[in-house]
Amino acid sequence: MTQQNKESLDELYKESIRIIKENEIIKGKIVKIRQKEVFVDVGFKAEGIVPISEFLPEELKEGNVVELMVDSIEDDSGMIVLSRQKARRIKSWDKILNIYQNSQLLAATVTHKVKGGFMVNAEGIEGFLPLSQSGFKGIPEDRIIGKEFKFKILKLNNLRHSIIVSRKEAIQREKEETKEKLFSNLETGKIITGRVKAITDYGAFIDLGGIDGLLHIADMSWSKINHPSELLAVGDNIEVMILSIDKEQNKISLGLKQRFPDPWKEIENKYSVGSRVKGKIVNILNYGIFVELEKGVEGLVHVSEISWTKRVDNPKEMFAIGDNIEAQVISIDKESRKIALSIKQLEINPWLEAESRYPIGSKVKGIVRGFTFYGAFVELESNLEGMIHISDMSWTKRVGSPQDVLKKGQKVEVVVLSVDTRNRRISLGLKQTQPNPWPEIAKKYPLNTILETEVVNITDFGVFVKLDEEIEGLIYLEEIDKEILNKLKPADKIKAKVIKIDIEEGKIGLSAKTEEVK
Repeated sequence: MTQQNKESLDELYKESIRIIKENEIIKGKIVKIRQKEVFVDVGFKAEGIVPISEFLPEELKEGNVVELMVDSIEDDSGMIVLSRQKARRIKSWDKILNIYQNSQLLAATVTHKVKGGFMVNAEGIEGFLPLSQSGFKGIPEDRIIGKEFKFKILKLNNLRHSIIVSRKEAIQREKEETKEKLFSNLETGKIITGRVKAITDYGAFIDLGGIDGLLHIADMSWSKINHPSELLAVGDNIEVMILSIDKEQNKISLGLKQRFPDPWKEIENKYSVGSRVKGKIVNILNYGIFVELEKGVEGLVHVSEISWTKRVDNPKEMFAIGDNIEAQVISIDKESRKIALSIKQLEINPWLEAESRYPIGSKVKGIVRGFTFYGAFVELESNLEGMIHISDMSWTKRVGSPQDVLKKGQKVEVVVLSVDTRNRRISLGLKQTQPNPWPEIAKKYPLNTILETEVVNITDFGVFVKLDEEIEGLIYLEEIDKEILNKLKPADKIKAKVIKIDIEEGKIGLSAKTEEVK
């Protein structure tokens, strides 16, 4: 063999042998598997040897190509020493480093609990999860140990190949990512399914699968409701419409009623002024009753539109929720969504004949139905109501309260004093059923008559005294000595002189000055 050929063969031999360095990651093919070791061809002059315990079960197959780390170029047997476990660990660390640098989440399995937290394993790399960062509060350990979760890497140590992770921050990240994904899929007018998460007085919060939307009470039903719980319960699954989206404020407004046609849209074609309608009473307030004509459409019968003849102070005494009634439409306000109804308009107005039926000065009979501090209400035979003012109850007595003279349910005869059909008022008089006694009283108590009287009441403007069982007079404040006034009390006797008598007003004025009654 010539020198030239020998040099060529040496060159070819050198090229056939791979240059390998210690601590280098190389690829090799499994050529032989024994009980405790695996032989790998890495293109070196000798095969490499790897402990079988460093392989995963699924990797142990002749012909498989795996990554290995060179522990030493040649051992005592002249073979290259390789490590599958170290190669896998370095590969895993590079992956973890990349995840950390790119602020991504790391998938790892919780292996066991330790003091202050948990240990996790991410492809052979151990990590520590502090209890304060675990997010596992209230979760049983059997649902944590051995389970895989996603974590955020808080710190890493390149020398020790160890990491500190947080589940709590990963959860927050996942929520934000879910929100972002949800927001990107949402659009105004879209119908989506959600679950009722919480109910308040003003609406309900709906979980849309990671983000909450507000369903306001005003957007729940075309019909009036007093509280969201009338329609919804926590845990209900409902379909809602997206009304508005505010990504900056993370706010979503939802609507339930918008999924259905607005019943007020064609309201004027359904109901006309003057038409008779039927409905169900859904609410009763002091000022009237609300009647549901159809779902989402309610009308109001004001108390003044319930009866021509009766004073309705409390509609609850006449109606109950759930009652079916008939009424007449008297006005429609589409913009304000209001329909005014009347029950009394279905009947003939009895006030049209009131003047002819009750001429002034005529005597009529009635029943006392109620009182105010200034008079009593009397129901007449036509069901119309008139009022006796407190000043028209007695010619001679000073009436402090209408109940001092009359009782509820009492039958009385009265005189018609006036009829105002426009304002629907009839004034009645009780005292007018008897002749006016004041002309005779004036004769009985002429001016300058001195009388022995009895104190009835002491006021800021004078002293009321009794002249006899039926008649009272007033001693004016300026007509009584201050010393005497300060000592007076009801039932005291005092002399007084008649100084004024008014037949029209039915009043007697007196003086108790010492010089006047001597």
